[in-house]
Amino acid sequence: MDAPSARWWACPLDVETFAVDAVEQVRDAAAALTRARGLDLHVTTSPALTAASFAALEHLHVDGVPAQAWAELSGFARAADGWVRLHGNYPHHAEVLRELYGIRDRDGLDRVLAVRPAAQIEDEVAAAGGIAVAVRTAEEWQMHPHHLATAGEPWTTVVDRGARPALHVLGGTFPALPLDGVRVLDLTRVIAGPTCTQLLACLGADVLRIDPPHRPEIPAQHLSTGMGKRSAAMDLRRPDHAVRVRELAASADVILDGYRPGALARHGLGTEDLEALAPQAVIVSLSAWGEHGPWGQRPGFDSIVQAATGIAVRCGSAERPGALPVQALDHATGHRIAAHVIGALASGRAVTVRASLLGAARTLLAAGPPASDDVVGPAVEAAGPSVPRVRVVARGTEQRLEAVPPPLLLDGHTIEQDVPEHGAAEPVWRGSVAGRWSGAGG
Repeated sequence: MDAPSARWWACPLDVETFAVDAVEQVRDAAAALTRARGLDLHVTTSPALTAASFAALEHLHVDGVPAQAWAELSGFARAADGWVRLHGNYPHHAEVLRELYGIRDRDGLDRVLAVRPAAQIEDEVAAAGGIAVAVRTAEEWQMHPHHLATAGEPWTTVVDRGARPALHVLGGTFPALPLDGVRVLDLTRVIAGPTCTQLLACLGADVLRIDPPHRPEIPAQHLSTGMGKRSAAMDLRRPDHAVRVRELAASADVILDGYRPGALARHGLGTEDLEALAPQAVIVSLSAWGEHGPWGQRPGFDSIVQAATGIAVRCGSAERPGALPVQALDHATGHRIAAHVIGALASGRAVTVRASLLGAARTLLAAGPPASDDVVGPAVEAAGPSVPRVRVVARGTEQRLEAVPPPLLLDGHTIEQDVPEHGAAEPVWRGSVAGRWSGAGG
């Protein structure tokens, strides 16, 4: 698939080429893996699938009802000297804002923030465990201490730790899939990491996602990125649960960590712990801001990184900041790390991949404006005979989903799967000895 000749979205940044490049990387990696495993499959993609996949949550319908992407306390708010961007989609982050400012609703929050400087809001919300940043221009961000500390870091890095057992040759065509027999331990949340692991699951991997029971995933977010993935509720504060997750990691082929840098180290699941525990595994460490610098251990989201780095100003107007038309930092990063993972498996290498949304933002900003101002709608219902619809019908337990599948085609077929119930799986690999895990329900 060549770069789009006409633009899909109205935006001063070249989001189309950014999206196409990321999907083409994972397409090429998947094609190399199918050859390495002796599969007679043709791996392709399409502009309509790529465009729709970058707005998967926005395209999701659950029992005919569109999903809601943003909660009441998320979004831009005026400060005394500019703007801030808040993220209150998760209940615990919204509760921080309510308790910190003594507010009950968005109107109350807006009144409180309007008399505070943006930098003060950024600092006090972060100190309280919430998510907020001052909206900066690209020039202002380039003077920020975190940019100065991380400006030379690439979007992704790959460190080769040595050979890993080669995947056995499968041969044939469907129903064999490129990642059959591959075990993936998914310790990610939100969009970027789950986008990657959904694609791995739809290519045949046994993906087991682990979520804390006291902080479950947002339902719509899970439904938009959960195809083919089993998930288990495990509280890592419990020693028996932490031990079980480490056991799963030790026998995994791929492990992805999408939590704030250092957050899992206290449970023996930090990147260095995993490298020692699972020398055979492809390991991914995904962060918002990178792993170094003054914000290296801060949590963050696509929209928050956009606001801090100048993207929101570029996409806004004189009156108000704006945003990318899709959460491109998340989706492109998810596909890029999937390409690294699949490439390592195809070549029989155990590698450690590090990726950041900040690196994605730098890459997009550095690419400059799009070549064309001609905007066309990409999410058409017809995209050629092989993709009759952008959305496909799947099941989410008892719910009917109209959802966007991962943006790859195998012999012209989309690769969607149903979405298993969130948190309902036992913490065992597919095909393990039947019976309940001894620590379950305790």
